[in-house]
Amino acid sequence: MKPKEIVEVEIVKKLKASPEKASAVNAVIELQITGADGGTWTIDCTKPGGEISGGSKGAAKLTVTMSDADFTDMFLGKLKPQAAFLTGKVKVKGDIALALKLGNII
Repeated sequence: MKPKEIVEVEIVKKLKASPEKASAVNAVIELQITGADGGTWTIDCTKPGGEISGGSKGAAKLTVTMSDADFTDMFLGKLKPQAAFLTGKVKVKGDIALALKLGNII
């Protein structure tokens, strides 16, 4: 599974199944995934049910940066978000409290 599929298919499914998860975050978040299978996505949780689009929209309250392999491992449950943050595999810029809420979506 690659980050593009995770973000554009799996996370979209999660948001459609539980739109209240986006409302709980209520902010714009940017994912910057590095590596060969990486990319940048904006998750706009200020819109009902959330909206995901490719690229940076420049209005993010939180930017999360990590490698494609680590992102995939985190999504699959092989890497715990807290451990990834503490070991520097995940870098966050902005409102760190949103990172905790983001875990419910990813």
